[in-house]
Amino acid sequence: MSQDIEKIIREINWESKPINLYLPIAYTMESGGKRLRPMLADIAFEMFSGSGDTIKDAARAIEVFHNFTLLHDDLMDNSPTRRNRPTVHTRWNANTAILSGDAMLIKAYEFLGKTPARYWEKLLPLFTKTALEVCEGQQFDMDFETIDDICIEDYFEMIRLKTAVLLACALKMGAILADAPDDDQQTIYSLGIALGMAFQLKDDYLDTYGTFETLGKRIGDDILCRKKTFLLLTALNNADGNQREHLRTILNSTSIADDRKIAEVTEIYNRLNVAKICEEEINRYYCEAGKLLAEISVADEAKTDIR
Repeated sequence: MSQDIEKIIREINWESKPINLYLPIAYTMESGGKRLRPMLADIAFEMFSGSGDTIKDAARAIEVFHNFTLLHDDLMDNSPTRRNRPTVHTRWNANTAILSGDAMLIKAYEFLGKTPARYWEKLLPLFTKTALEVCEGQQFDMDFETIDDICIEDYFEMIRLKTAVLLACALKMGAILADAPDDDQQTIYSLGIALGMAFQLKDDYLDTYGTFETLGKRIGDDILCRKKTFLLLTALNNADGNQREHLRTILNSTSIADDRKIAEVTEIYNRLNVAKICEEEINRYYCEAGKLLAEISVADEAKTDIR
């Protein structure tokens, strides 16, 4: 299945003029990635016995949209690498990342418009609502960088918008195009939210406890950017007064080298058992997704791929 999705994505022709607009898009799309979102759309489509190739353009739309968000996200975070390669704003410049990203958003809608017109009444509002929610989540994420009293509930709402809704959208798009019952469309959307929450929590976890080879980008970026991740918020909540002050001092310091800052913050996380708490939260959402999957009205064997 992943090979089929990869083929669908790589069939997109980006050889257009002006070359300086489309070359960075081709560079981004050819760099791979998990192709998780189009894969989820295809999995849902097949689970509800969708037929034909109507899923292709929806899969392309959601993958191009996702990669558009990465161009702008990398620029906002000033991330030097993505998928083991220089980010677009690093290889070219900030203006290129902005404009090529904008073009990708427009192309995503172009692909969505190639789906059969009878589905537009459901697909277009879903896709547009999701796109706006992703922007809202990104803004919350940026706002949180300058607000000290962020609670875990605020964080969960931010990642629901920034990450989970797009996975949920992918699954529901597949269900819509397969003519699934309305109840199942809503259930698989909720399943996608649970998966997305677990997915983002794992991403937070890997930013501190992963490796460059696994993640494809610099480890510790969230710490250096002082992002209000689940790990940091949990540490601040569970720390005593001295630990909390020490943690904030390290994060706010401009004289501590990056490697040392990452190591010292990680050590505080370790003392506060933050990794285990994060893993428990990931498992909670994973179990919730499993319960929702059980509610979907298709044969159990049809659920194998999504499971």
